[in-house]
Amino acid sequence: MADELILRSTRVVTPTGVRAATVHIRDGRIARVSEHADFPVGPGARDVGELVLMPGVVDTHVHINEPGRTEWEGFESATRAAAAGGITTVVDMPLNSLPPVTTAAGLMTKAETMEGRCAVDVGLWGGAIPDNTRGDTSVLADVLGRGALGFKCFLAPSGVDEFPCVGVDDVRRALVRLHGTGAVFMVHAELPGPLDEAARSMALESPPPDSRAYSTWLRSRPPAAEDEAVAMLYRLCKEVGTPVHIVHLSSAGALETLARARDEGVPLTAETAPHYLHFTAEQVPDGATWYKCAPPIRDRGNRDRLWKALEDGLISMVVSDHSPCTPDLKRLDTGDFMAAWGGIAGLQFSLSAVWSEAHARGIGIERVVEWMCRAPARHAGIASRKGAIAEGMDADLVVFDPDATFTVSAPFIHHRNKLTPYEGETLRGVVRETYLRGRPAHQAGHAPQRAEGRWITRS
Repeated sequence: MADELILRSTRVVTPTGVRAATVHIRDGRIARVSEHADFPVGPGARDVGELVLMPGVVDTHVHINEPGRTEWEGFESATRAAAAGGITTVVDMPLNSLPPVTTAAGLMTKAETMEGRCAVDVGLWGGAIPDNTRGDTSVLADVLGRGALGFKCFLAPSGVDEFPCVGVDDVRRALVRLHGTGAVFMVHAELPGPLDEAARSMALESPPPDSRAYSTWLRSRPPAAEDEAVAMLYRLCKEVGTPVHIVHLSSAGALETLARARDEGVPLTAETAPHYLHFTAEQVPDGATWYKCAPPIRDRGNRDRLWKALEDGLISMVVSDHSPCTPDLKRLDTGDFMAAWGGIAGLQFSLSAVWSEAHARGIGIERVVEWMCRAPARHAGIASRKGAIAEGMDADLVVFDPDATFTVSAPFIHHRNKLTPYEGETLRGVVRETYLRGRPAHQAGHAPQRAEGRWITRS
């Protein structure tokens, strides 16, 4: 590789907009962004024409599951999929691995496991559970001090016994402990009360609800569970002042609370996921358990309100919530939504899925870059290095063809397990090349590149 890589495009997505420009890369960083005409012909200089040159996607919500449940997903397969999808930084969630990242020892175990095996850069979230939010909360400080980017908790059962959910008082204690550290506190925002009420009501029905019907799963996770959780978190966030972030928001009913928080300057933010923006409940076939996730994919009108909230800035970012498992856990033999594992595999297709829907709505690529690159980098505390094409930033870049389409099929899926609702979908936007700190991490049609990813901590 030449000492300097130079990439030129008529459509470079910069912090000030899309323009014709030349990007100069040296020692893994962007040395400068110059005029389009400033392009010396020679080794290391490439003109990509009218293809979009954009910053690498930063995905701050990925379940890699290794160590302990590597048969679900692992660092090698997940980060290859990320690179193929134009993602240059992922942040791994603290649960589903064994041990979970709820102690400093758990954090270091995961960091050691991923060393030398990642195609993109990887950060780690810590987990907040009753054991580390009650009594001596110094464990949270220890996890943060060893390199975690922040913390995530569940208000309802997570699905795995080693990562129990927390109560309101646990959240308050954690927010007090983290106040002033700059770390964000993330919450799976579904309250148990509305979930339990829905379960009791459905249990009384005769005949019982059809567990193969998607409508049964949808009814079991009512919007009230999210809406009431977000309202409760708004009150705690306002009381304590520590930033709180709602992960994978699916219910548009919570948007009123988010608007109130924004208007009052309360540091409550939210993300949503590509599957809530691309799919709708109306199109989920009965028995198609690979669409199951919690919170669930809701109706078309709800989806449209989520898109409007993105455009208005009420939802700040879009990240994958890639949460795969082995096919047997999806109960393919019975199609039982109530018994199947909940989680959608979609990491590799996040950018294209969001761009497909954005383009159809007349939304430009610069908005998608804000939602999927710049905002997640700020959220994780790594915006001084990631998420933008600007001088001094890591040279994490994507050559993206926004006009090409492709149909998702199993042979091209890099996830360890290929079961995904995106299979058979025709998506707009093809990732031609992905660069990590100026080195190729993915080139369409070529063998996987050498793993160059690093563990990243807060800037």
